[in-house]
Amino acid sequence: MTETVNDPARSGGKLAAVGVETDATIRLDGTTRTVRIAADDTVLEAARRAGLNPPFACEAGNCGTCMARLVDGRVDMRVNDALTDDDVAQGYVLTCQSEPRSETLTIEYE
Repeated sequence: MTETVNDPARSGGKLAAVGVETDATIRLDGTTRTVRIAADDTVLEAARRAGLNPPFACEAGNCGTCMARLVDGRVDMRVNDALTDDDVAQGYVLTCQSEPRSETLTIEYE
């Protein structure tokens, strides 16, 4: 099951106060790697720290360059000024803004 909560109205009026330390499987450029994401890190920060080279630009949730598909798990996006409701419904997230909310995640960059 995947779930993205990026709208305070959809999350009961507020986002979860704390993240969850997470093991994330990240698929990027034909490579699959499992990385540990600290509760206060984003998917993008953890991927870069692990030596991966995911796409990104603004790191503010505005451009969509870091967009990836959440295959499994749950994240909250701090800001989403780039993805449409349809994108989110299809499982896409902005990895620069995505904080883990489940013990495991699977993220796939296209």
